[in-house]
Formats: sequence, structure tokens, C-alpha cells
Amino acid sequence: MTLRAGLLGVGMMGRHHARVLREVDGIELVAIADPGGDPHSVAKGLPVLPDVDALIEAGIDIAVVAVPTRFHEEAALKLADAGVHTLVEKPIADSIEQGQRMVEAFESRGLVGAVGHVERFNPALQQMRRRIEAGDLGAIYQVATRRQGPFPSRIADVGVGKDLASHDVDLTAWVVQSDFTTVFGQTAFKSGRQYEDMIAITGRLANGVITNHLVNWLSPMKERLTVVTGEKGAFIADTSTGDLTFYANGTIDLEWESMAQFRGVSEGDVTRFAFAKREPLRVEHEAFRDAVLGKESDVVTMTQGLRTLRVVEGALESARTNSVFTL
Repeated sequence: MTLRAGLLGVGMMGRHHARVLREVDGIELVAIADPGGDPHSVAKGLPVLPDVDALIEAGIDIAVVAVPTRFHEEAALKLADAGVHTLVEKPIADSIEQGQRMVEAFESRGLVGAVGHVERFNPALQQMRRRIEAGDLGAIYQVATRRQGPFPSRIADVGVGKDLASHDVDLTAWVVQSDFTTVFGQTAFKSGRQYEDMIAITGRLANGVITNHLVNWLSPMKERLTVVTGEKGAFIADTSTGDLTFYANGTIDLEWESMAQFRGVSEGDVTRFAFAKREPLRVEHEAFRDAVLGKESDVVTMTQGLRTLRVVEGALESARTNSVFTL
């Protein structure tokens, strides 16, 4: 069965969706819509439709929503009413209330509602999760992430918390398979916009792991780093390159008697793993396709996307009130 796909929004992210939708087996991109036209020339013979209603009229089975966050709910609810399985870009919505209505709309109709938390499909993080699950780190102690880079002028409707920190919140809970219980956030407003452009989030997961996320749009370099520390060592994933490195805790003989009582950590072997590195967006679309076809799939559900938004909203509320937010 070939799924007829429609794409709403062909901006910076939408153009990548258009390319991948044309490449994935079992999917045919049959319609695109964007009220702003086709700035990146991705239509390639398809008419550029004006809105989501026209997209639905084209007779589609699945849709990808890549418009600004504030338009997610309206588009998603119309697609749900039309019986169209839908993948919306992250964050799921502008508010928890909007996200909840989206979750209910798709669940009540038995439709697949998914959110584009694409970092889950990064080969380095997928390898890391499998190795942690296999016990390669032993007990997990801490997750620390850094996600920073220059300001993207295209993002105008949300701050760096919802746009970027949502990646780190989602991947952290997913990699160590435990949900956030508390968060404390600090924000900064340095570029004269109404939304934060820098955020620091510390948190604790239900399994006791402590987390720290440094995220901003104010750095001249691009950094996408996840460090997971456990009793056997530390994994470092660079999701911009897809590399995964393991720093093992070493065992060395201590010769000084005065040091013999110290039970700390020493440097051990460093291993950089070799594995296939497939494009995360392609793997995400394959997972969405499989979920629609009723196959086993790792697709990120709207319920999971809403949970991530709750954590980020909690961190922003924490920053406003200077208090710890309990989920």
C-alpha cells in the first residue's frame, strides 16, 4: 500500500520533509500547501495549495505539519476531523491546553498523531539508548546536554525553550527511559525579543537521575552534545555528527598507601563506536509510516510530545517564579 502524503508548510524545515517524503518507500507526496508560497522551490510540478483545507481535499492518507507552532492546533484538528494521520513538528503546540485537545482528537478517532522529535532518531542516541539498556553503563547517575548556536531569524513565535530545549528534555527522558519529576529553569532575554533566547534547566527524573540542559541562541558556534554518566563510565553523543564515544572508568593500581583508601574514578579506555549513520529525518518518517500501517514503530506519539511540552512549560514557569516546578 502506498500512502498519499500532504505537506503543510514548505519553509526551512518543510523543504527537508518534502525531500524525504519523496525518498521513503511506501509514501507518495501528492500535495503541498503553504499560504506563503514555495520559497525553496520544493513543489516540483505540484501546485502550491493555499491552506490545510485544500490539502485535505487533495485526498491524502497522511500529513506533515511544518508551519509555525501557533498554527499547529488548528491544522491538526482539521486533519483529525478528516481522518488523516498526522505528524506535527515539535513542539506539539503553543500551550498544554492546545496539545491536550490534539491528543484527544487523534486518540478518539483511532488515528496516529505524532510529533517530530527527530533527535530520538539520531544514530548516536539510538546506539546510546541500546547500550544503556544492555547495562553498558551500569547505574545511570547524570545526563547533561548542551545545545547552542547562532540565532535563527526564522523562529519568531516561541523562545529557545520550546524550540530547542524540547529536544533535550525529550531525548533525556527517552534515552534513560524515565520521566521528569522536578525542574528548575533560569532564562535570559538578550536579543530584545519577547521570548527567552537562553535557558538553563536542571531536573530530576523518576529513577533518581539528575539532569542539566544548557540551551541558547547566542553562541557563535553550533554545539549538540549529550553526556550520560554512570557507574561504569560515560557516553558522549555528538548529534550534529552522529558520533558516539565511551569513556570507561579505569582500574589502576594505586602505589601510595595514603591513596589506597580513595574509592574514586580513574581514566580508562576510550572507544569511539562505528555504526551505520542514517539520516534521522528519514528514519522518523519510516517510523511514522510503519505506525500508520499498524506495524511496530518507535514513532513519538502526541501524548509523549505533550509530556515534553509540560516539562518545558514547567521550566519556564519555574524561571518566572524562581521556584522548583513539580510535575
